[in-house]
Amino acid sequence: MEKFEHGSLLDVIGELFSDEISIAVSNTEEYIYYRSSKRVDLKIKAGDPVKAGTIAHKALQSRQKVSEFIDRNIFGVPYHGMAVPFERDGRLAGCVMAIYPTFTEGKSVVTVKSPDGWIPIPFAEVKYLEVKDRKTHVHAEGFSGTNKNSLQEFEYLLPRDTFIRCHRAFIVNVHHIEEIHPDTHSTFVLKMNNGEQIPVSQSYSSYFRKLLGF
Repeated sequence: MEKFEHGSLLDVIGELFSDEISIAVSNTEEYIYYRSSKRVDLKIKAGDPVKAGTIAHKALQSRQKVSEFIDRNIFGVPYHGMAVPFERDGRLAGCVMAIYPTFTEGKSVVTVKSPDGWIPIPFAEVKYLEVKDRKTHVHAEGFSGTNKNSLQEFEYLLPRDTFIRCHRAFIVNVHHIEEIHPDTHSTFVLKMNNGEQIPVSQSYSSYFRKLLGF
């Protein structure tokens, strides 16, 4: 198929939703455009085949709009998406997708591994999560342990009004931030209420400022 001629237009449209919604476009067989958001990234690349079980495949098969939850078995992370097929010269030509982060309803604790077993920690008591030595460490007051989920998965599992990704290695609970200090190159350092300091990287700084309103 010829190069997707409206990619630049979708880039502009993507700016409107880049914090929350990823945008993808496929022809009838493969993806031809993808723009990820800060909140959900399926790591699709142009040329990747449209897999069975995805909303794109379902929309192409049914030739109708599809909106549903897709579990982590397809892309490694769960997501909620909407796909709308389109035609060219009266023939099915592909579909356009909006991909949203999804959140696990009903959970209120993070269960972490301890030396003696597992400990459920209420969301409100979790201060921050950190990736270190290829493991996700959950830090609470006076305790830390590991969890099998990646930080990317935690972005979908934790309440987004409380937990914010601020760095490729950190998610913080905003209720435990004591002070925010400017750092070099438009970055910040967070002083947590347990005395720890957490970096806000440049790639997350504008998103972080937007969500906290400063």
